[in-house]
Amino acid sequence: MLTSPSDPTVFQRRESEARSYCRGFDAVFSQAAGSELIDADGNRYIDFLAGCSSLNYGHNDPDMKQALIDHIAGDGIAHGLDLHTEVKARFLTAFETHILKPRNMDHRVMFTGPTGANAVEAAMKLARKVTGRTNIVAFTNGFHGVTQGALSATGNGYHRGGAGIVLAGVTRLPFEGYMGSDIDTALMLEKMLGDPSSGVEPPAAIMFETIQGEGGLNAASAEWVRRVARIAKDHGALLIIDDVQAGCGRAGSFFSFEDFGVMPDIVTMAKSISGFGLPMALMLVRPEHDKFGPAEHNGTFRGNTHAFVTARIAIEKFWADDSFQEQLKQKERIILSGLAAISEMVPGARLKGRGLMRGVDVGSGDLAAAICRRAYDNGLVIETSGPNDEVVKILAPLTTPDTVLRKGLNILMDAVRDTVTDMKFAAE
Repeated sequence: MLTSPSDPTVFQRRESEARSYCRGFDAVFSQAAGSELIDADGNRYIDFLAGCSSLNYGHNDPDMKQALIDHIAGDGIAHGLDLHTEVKARFLTAFETHILKPRNMDHRVMFTGPTGANAVEAAMKLARKVTGRTNIVAFTNGFHGVTQGALSATGNGYHRGGAGIVLAGVTRLPFEGYMGSDIDTALMLEKMLGDPSSGVEPPAAIMFETIQGEGGLNAASAEWVRRVARIAKDHGALLIIDDVQAGCGRAGSFFSFEDFGVMPDIVTMAKSISGFGLPMALMLVRPEHDKFGPAEHNGTFRGNTHAFVTARIAIEKFWADDSFQEQLKQKERIILSGLAAISEMVPGARLKGRGLMRGVDVGSGDLAAAICRRAYDNGLVIETSGPNDEVVKILAPLTTPDTVLRKGLNILMDAVRDTVTDMKFAAE
């Protein structure tokens, strides 16, 4: 029992050592609204983490909250396996009307277990079933989850080390820019797949994130994505785009790939698809590849009924027309302007990402951590990413008011300035 509203000893006493985010943000949070977190002592924090992009529409959106309250108060279905329910029908109709049809997508919607990793597991399994092949091509710095199948496609060595077994079934090749700007990694992929002596087995699928969220905000160009899509088709592999973190508007459009002129065979989604931070994941699959038999990939919590309620509101509120997407362009400009000023304070720093999934590579994990810690002490929750945690990464809710966005960027700017100054003094 907490001895005071902000006493954290119960977490240290009873929670597993696997806890992570709370090590950097050690407040006991009690409330949240919009783009703010409030701790048990009443301290307010601007949230530039947003549940690692699970809260693209902010905390406790009033319309989603009211719809969920009404559903629960009216004894609406709380758990439905994959039964037909009214709320599922309403979600699917909204998703079809406002998301799929306007983008000329004929994909079927499969509800997987409620995590992004489960959607990735389903995608990899399905690609193997459809093609009869076993190999999946994934890329350096990709992050697709930490369950066993998804982990085989994840590049991060720390997480891979947690498996305790040899992770097989995936060939990893360099993402765009991994070998430097002079090396054409799409050409390398094409060469490897076209050479019967390369040692790379014909793949069931080629899978990647267009913006590598945990891998350091490496953003693939439209040209690279189109070339990889063509290579996949030429070699009989399915194209899987993992939009778990980059989807639902984070890249500036609902899907991160929709302006690139490609049509993936499979798309994985989770995080903000529920709109409210509720667990929900899904896989979009072209009809000709919809080959799972009944319950061949299942789970007790496939299709979160409460999430159907909030997800429908999110789609109808933010994606029924182009107004929300237009607003995102202005917010992107604000973020870019702030990050450009910040990058000038750190020698060798460079901007990373695309859309509203942005950050600055400060060249050192220690420096990035110190910046984020100082920002947190001053009321901003912000995290790092990258192979060495060297990227200070902004994932502010897409609904953050411009004034709050600027305030958060100013806190970050001060944190960078003060941290760099302190390190200079320490070095002298």
